[in-house]
Amino acid sequence: MNITLSQKERSLLEDAKSHEEACIKKYDTYAGMANDPQLKQIFTVHSQSERTHLNSINTLLSGTIPQMNGQNQNSNQNMNFNNTSNTQNIQSNFSDKDLCSDILMTEKYVSGTYDTAIFEFRDTNVRDVLNHIQKEEQKHGEAIFKYMESKNLYTVQ
Repeated sequence: MNITLSQKERSLLEDAKSHEEACIKKYDTYAGMANDPQLKQIFTVHSQSERTHLNSINTLLSGTIPQMNGQNQNSNQNMNFNNTSNTQNIQSNFSDKDLCSDILMTEKYVSGTYDTAIFEFRDTNVRDVLNHIQKEEQKHGEAIFKYMESKNLYTVQ
């Protein structure tokens, strides 16, 4: 299904694209910095999910509604978000708690931007795609929260 985007809709998608790219960079970098193998795995899985989100946003920007059955196979092979040389230089400065706190804050922000964007789109199918991505962002945040809580890194008062 083809869609025509308004300038505002296109701008919101460009913002979402930059947010997804930032999430990929963070998750890839933090996977290399994390000490706990369980946390490394969480970061790696979330990075893969963020790549799927980026693919969906790029598909929307091209004027097409993406398939939302979890089968987005168009990975960005030419995009390399790993920066292992910088990871080694700053690794000792951040604890797993620091990494989790930062990525949880990032997920809260990104989820909020999707919430706003959803209300700005005319096409229900686009809203559904953005809603799907937002729910996954919330699941990422929930997984980080649960990890932190299980390791006594986050206390709900």
